[in-house]
Amino acid sequence: MGFFSDLIQYGYLANALTACVLSGITCGVIGTYVVCRRMVFLAGGITHASFGGLGIAFYLGINPIAGAMLFAVMSALGIEWAGSRGRIREDSAIGIIWSVGMAVGALFMSLRPGYTSGDLSAYLFGSIVTVTDSDVAALAALTLLIIAGALLWLRPVMYVAFDRDFARSRGIPTRVISYLMAALVAVTIVLSIRIMGIVLLISLVTMPVVIVNTLSRSYRTIAFTAPLVAVAANVAGLVASYNFEVPPGAAIIFTLTLTLIIVKLLSLRSKKLRPAA
Repeated sequence: MGFFSDLIQYGYLANALTACVLSGITCGVIGTYVVCRRMVFLAGGITHASFGGLGIAFYLGINPIAGAMLFAVMSALGIEWAGSRGRIREDSAIGIIWSVGMAVGALFMSLRPGYTSGDLSAYLFGSIVTVTDSDVAALAALTLLIIAGALLWLRPVMYVAFDRDFARSRGIPTRVISYLMAALVAVTIVLSIRIMGIVLLISLVTMPVVIVNTLSRSYRTIAFTAPLVAVAANVAGLVASYNFEVPPGAAIIFTLTLTLIIVKLLSLRSKKLRPAA
């Protein structure tokens, strides 16, 4: 109970807890689209490409999150455009953006005066205790936007995620939705970097969805349940990291991995028992 008893005394813990809840909601909803459309590799490419924006922002002395967001959104829209136009294979474009983003980030970080390796680790592996009030406000605004979008446009987004040709035949603006969702994926990833870090963040986007998908095939069920799983894992990981003095990102991933293993084992056990019943 050390975490909850200290929650009232230390403001940074309240910010960390709020950020965990908000990022769990956003990553759970957005992750449903990412996994169902089979664009996990794209999300990974955007995550690592954002490091280029971080490096340039650090070098120029501006807000690193703003730089990462601009770089990530441009990368996401560029990959979506290249894939839809057929100018270059999508997986090739992702691989190029992935490597170039990391290279640009490492280059400009090393050129910055007073550079230390600690500047990198906070963004590569997360540093949730550094979450500020403005970070929480940005995450809250994004969460409200995503929840409103899920309530109003869940069905057309679902059609685009599963079958764009069918969605197009129903008169759904598939290209507009694809570009908007790519931008939302990029923004969600960047605003969650402080919590999980670039290296581990892709797991928070995908693993809650995979856990729920083990139990349900309904897009609607996954979209509304995966955020709950992500929030629970985030909070549990944060509490464990505080009480046992381990990195929060690693604790969250361990919690999600353990949950996935348990759910998979229970699912296999129920399948074996079903014929006997």
